[in-house]
Amino acid sequence: MSLIPSIFGGRRSNVFDPFSLDAWDPLEGFFTPSSALANASARDVAAFTSARVDWKETPEAHVFKADLPGLKKEEVKVEVEDKNILQISGERSKENEEKNDKWHRLERASGKFMRRFRLPENAKMEEVKATMENGVLTVTVPKAPEKKPEVKSIDISG
Repeated sequence: MSLIPSIFGGRRSNVFDPFSLDAWDPLEGFFTPSSALANASARDVAAFTSARVDWKETPEAHVFKADLPGLKKEEVKVEVEDKNILQISGERSKENEEKNDKWHRLERASGKFMRRFRLPENAKMEEVKATMENGVLTVTVPKAPEKKPEVKSIDISG
């Protein structure tokens, strides 16, 4: 039970709890609409639903890296759609809560995520490879070799 009333945003912070490092701010939530405060868990889920992905292009391939800590490769899907759209999706299940458990923090987000990327024409979508190691998904999409324009010299008469 919190020693400080939760009238300013519903934070369940306890000043005598050694695991609670939050300092109570009497103005927290005062300038924020109450509907936004009621959806605090929605903000937590949003952190996972929009999984962060890095996309770099090398001379040989497009490389995507997504941090997906705690997920197994069976919980992640990598798909190719419409010949040029790469889709990465998955779901992290919510932690089971036991009646006798006393939570001090619940910061890890849960829920579904999906990211889609439209790739350029030079991507070889039929050769996509994906690996997962230590919670990092790496998707490699090889590139077709660049076609050099054919140059034909024209003799000038005259």
